[in-house]
This record gives sequence, structure tokens and C-alpha cells, in this order.
Amino acid sequence: MNRLLVSILSLLISLSALAQPATPTPPKKPPAPAPQDPNRTIPPTGKPLAPADLEELKLGIGKLGKEIGSARIELFDKPALIALLPDIQIYYNAIRYPILYNEPIDPKIARAALADAFDRLAQLRAGDPKWIHVSGPRGYISKIDDSVQPYVLTVPPIYKPEDKKTKYRFDFWCHGRGEDLMELKFIRGKGEAGPDHFTVNLYGRYCCANKFAGEIDLLEALEDVKKRYNVDENRLVDIGFSMGGAASWQFVVHYSDLFAAASPGAGFAESREFLHMPQAEIDATPAWQKSLWHLYDCTDYAVNIANIPTVAYAGEIDGQKQASDIMIRYMEPEGLKLERMIGPKTGHKYEPDTRKLLDARLADIVAKGRNPVPTKIRFTTWTLRYNKMFWLTLDGLEQHWERARVEAEIKSLTDIAIKTTGVTALTVQLPAAINPFKNSAAIWITLDGQKFQSPSSDAVFAPFVKSAGQWKSALDLAVGSQPFPPPKSHGLQGPIDDAFMDSFIIVKPSAGPLHEKTGAWASAEADHAIDHWRKQFRGEAQVRTPETITDAEIATHHLILFGDPSSSPLIAKILAKLPIKWSKEALAIGDKTFPADHHMPAMIYPNPLSPHRYVVLNSGFTFREFAYLNNARQIPNLPDFAVIDISTPVSQKAPGAIPYAGFFDEAWKIK
Repeated sequence: MNRLLVSILSLLISLSALAQPATPTPPKKPPAPAPQDPNRTIPPTGKPLAPADLEELKLGIGKLGKEIGSARIELFDKPALIALLPDIQIYYNAIRYPILYNEPIDPKIARAALADAFDRLAQLRAGDPKWIHVSGPRGYISKIDDSVQPYVLTVPPIYKPEDKKTKYRFDFWCHGRGEDLMELKFIRGKGEAGPDHFTVNLYGRYCCANKFAGEIDLLEALEDVKKRYNVDENRLVDIGFSMGGAASWQFVVHYSDLFAAASPGAGFAESREFLHMPQAEIDATPAWQKSLWHLYDCTDYAVNIANIPTVAYAGEIDGQKQASDIMIRYMEPEGLKLERMIGPKTGHKYEPDTRKLLDARLADIVAKGRNPVPTKIRFTTWTLRYNKMFWLTLDGLEQHWERARVEAEIKSLTDIAIKTTGVTALTVQLPAAINPFKNSAAIWITLDGQKFQSPSSDAVFAPFVKSAGQWKSALDLAVGSQPFPPPKSHGLQGPIDDAFMDSFIIVKPSAGPLHEKTGAWASAEADHAIDHWRKQFRGEAQVRTPETITDAEIATHHLILFGDPSSSPLIAKILAKLPIKWSKEALAIGDKTFPADHHMPAMIYPNPLSPHRYVVLNSGFTFREFAYLNNARQIPNLPDFAVIDISTPVSQKAPGAIPYAGFFDEAWKIK
């Protein structure tokens, strides 16, 4: 065999070794996370600016704010141009926030950003916003808090604005941990880019591993780019590294049907093993807290990777290789193998040659595109927050935080077979554009052995409910007035943190409390919720009092009510329909009663004034300062309800002692 042939064969063997599916290896303990300074502030505190710089930047943002307002009035009859104002507002907030809240800011970068903002304003007023055709930062208004959120879009050289027909691949890139990644630093960065596709570099609400509001950031950024560009929805890619790899893992398992391909790099995939939790800590963790680990522990959703081509990456000597190691371990019992590329002799970074192989592999997968109607679906979930997989939607569970599973298959152009565990309601839905049954005379759906006939049409919509162990077509059931509270459903299933993944308003107490100490605690917790929402999720929460909130706002927002029946007229108004009894003497929930002078409720429940929205009592998002130090701890710290003993001081881990907490059942009753 000649030397050239030997060299070629050796090269092919080495490349295939990099790209081959990972083989299971015995689990080994990953290195512990690096020690962290518990006293550091997140976000960091800024250094004082020179007086001249401070005055210059204050004048600059003041002028920019006025010009944005003037432009809105001038362009009132040009909605397409007004829709681009968030692309300018991101500069205003990026400079205003650090000055107002004493966060890091570089005056030189801030001046350049102001110049960019005024340049965009001039383009907008001239009716020629050239920046929309080139790489750079963009902004959208979030439904959660009406804040303007940034992302950085890289536009490929092949893009031609005049071409209205070509649809493009879009990659959604999740960044690594950066405690100093304030908006200004983020929007001045170039971001990841590709030669033949767009890349949406997500801000993800700062430094939360794209969880909670950071998770919704992906969905809102996707909707924003769909309004602006020809997005090929069958060629979306989920990718990220380090903290962004952790984000990518949760998008892989929670939104498997959204992407054509995914590539989590390093990161973490669950909390316990990644954090090296001692057994004593695990044993001391209450059962409701362990249940909440099911929200973001990707290992619990491993089977969902059957629905999405996933190519993981890790450096050979990177401690965060543990993320894909543990996913391999949990995928094995499901009969799944994880395709993974390893950067040889590489730590916490991409090895250049392996990165090229990875990019080429993703390109091959994406070229085939996502199939929006796969013939087989394997799906598991623990909560109706994540209830959809392609043409199948789960509408009810037997019990939240216990595993629900579905195996579904289109067996022919007349038959669908579905097997379920832990599911009480589901819908088979195939819109006309993707319905493969259009020419069928009738469709037979076999659901856990029961057979139903669904007439064929341009679209298929077949909802089912389970009662007394038997499935029935929901189309055959009489529709009457729904009692209060409605059963748990998608977006109305808890826990407390779920209220902060959609539009919410914080309502502060406005009158004298039942007790001075509980009143002071509630007011302080309201201020803490407002302050830390801005710090950790980079938005300014909408705040009202019971007297200033409108009926329209009550109908369309989750209400976050602080106080008690004396200090908040809104709490007093709805108290009779909440599952608690609350007087000056006692707070009662379920069969438990607590002295009201030092106990307060924190809970989530359907709002009696707007039953398809939440009301939350006395809580912001539930993880606190201690969890900011490691993203794997940024998970819900309270369930559906809790009683807080305020005689134990507030700490960086909890709002007080928690003598009683738990989940409501599927009908919002205490178990």
C-alpha cells in the first residue's frame, strides 16, 4: 500500500473517531466547580466615573431619550418604522442602566454606542434604515415586562435584501457565563457568525443560563426575526457553549420539535451531580424541592432527544464534559446514543479542527431540514409548561412532577397509534399545511387500546380527555360554564416562578397591615422582587398599587400581590376564593394553622378576577442571592404554596423559615 493511501486512510480514521457516536463509559465523578467568592455582587458594582464623563453620558442619554420620543410622534403614521424603534432603545437602556444603578460602564464604549444610536435615528427619520440589512444589535419589546431586550444578529454574506423568496437557516446561539456582560458590552460584541446562515446571538436576560424569562427570550427573539426576515422554520439550530451549553441542553429537551439540529457544548445538564451535592444536603432537601429539580434537570427528559438530531461537544479534559457524560448515561436506558465530538487534549473551549468537523456535521443535518410531521414521537414531561411535541399536545396530567410519557406513531395514512402514561388529556393536531391525511376518507386513532374515528379534512384536530380510566373524544362532550378554579393547564400550572414567564404586574401594599412586622416584611420583599428582577432579568418590572391598577391590566396580566388583607384591598377582595383563611389572629392553609403575627403565605393560584391568569402572593422569583453564584442552582426554590415564618430572618437562600410548603393537585386543591 503506498504512503499516500496510508496517509489518507489514517486521516479518515482519525476524523471518524472524532465524529463517531459516543460509547457509554462508566460514570466518574467530575471535578468540583471552582471556588467562588460568596461576597461578590452579581451584577458587579461599577467604578465611579470621572465627573466630566458622567455628566457627558447623562446629557447624551437624556438627549437620546427625548429624540426617541420625538421620533415616535413624527412617525406615528409609519408603523413599519416605529416597529424598529427597539433597535435604538437598546442603546438608551444599555447606557442608562449602569449610570442609574451603579453598574460597570466604559465611557469610550458608551460614546460609540450613543453615536450608533443617533445614526440609527437619522436613518429611521429618513425612512431608510440601512442597519436592518447588516450585522448588529437588534431589540424587541418583551411581553413579560414591556422591557426592550437586545439580541445581536449576524447577517451572512449571501443575504440579499431584495430577494423575498429565499428562506434562510437561523442559528440561535446561547452565550457563556459573563457576570459583567451588561447590555452595553453585549450589544457592542460581534457575536457568533456563519458564512451561509443568520445567527441570533441571544442575550437570554443576562446570566441565568437562559432559564425562566431567559427561556422566553429565545421564543420572543425567534418571533421578532420572523417578522423581519425569511426564516426557514425547518432549518433552526440550537447551539451554545459553557453556560450557553447548559441553555442549549434545556432547549434540546424542552423544545425538541422547534429545531432541525442542536449542539450543546460543555455546560451542565442537571444540578445534583454537577454541583457535587453532598448526600447529607440531598437527604435534608424537602420532597417538594426535589420535585422541582424536574423542571430543569435535562436528564429527566432524555428520551426527548429521540426527536431532534443532537451533536454534543466537549473538550477531552474539560470538567464540563460531565454534562454530555451524564446525558449519555440517561439516554442509554431509552435505547438512545448521543452523537458527540471531543476536542482532543482540550480544556474549556472549542478545539479548532473539531469545531470545523462539528460545523460541517450540523450543516449536513440542517440541509435535510426538520420534518414537522415525524411518523414517530417519543415524549416525556413532568409539567404542562413543556407539553408539546410536533403534532401532539398534552392538555392534562394525572399529577404534576410525576413522569408523563407518550409514544405516538403514524402507522399509515389511515392509522395513528398512541400509548400514554400519566396523561389525562391530549390533542392530535395537524394543520392543513402539514396534514398528510388530506386524501384519506377517515383516520383511525387508537389511544391506549381504544379506537376512535376522526373524519379526514384539510386539518386534523382531535382532542381527547380521560375519565375513570377511559378516553373520550372531547368534541363529543358538552361545553358548559367552567367552575373556578379551572384545572391546571399549560401556562396555568405553577409553581410560583411560572408567573414570571409571561406578562406580570407587581402590586405593592398601600394601607396599614394586620401586623407591623409582617407588613414590614411584605414591603421589603416587594422591593427585593423589583430590585432583583432588574438585576437578574434585566427588565424594569411594572409596579402598581391596588388603587392604580386598571381592570384591563387585571384581566391581561399575572398579578403579584404583596401584603395582607388589611394592607392590600386586592388581597381582601379575592381572599374568599383563595384556598386559605387569613385573619389578624391566624393564617390557615389546608389542615395547618399558624399565628398570623409572624407567618405569611407565598403562593400561586388562578386569579379569581381573571381565572386564566395567575395571582401570586408575597413572592418574586424564588431563587435568591446564593443561587446567583452558580447557574445550576438557579431553579425554583418554592413550590405552589409555602408558609413563611418571618421570625427567622431573611437570608441569601430563603425569605425566612418554611414550616409548610407543597403543591396543589390538578384541580388546585391541597393534596
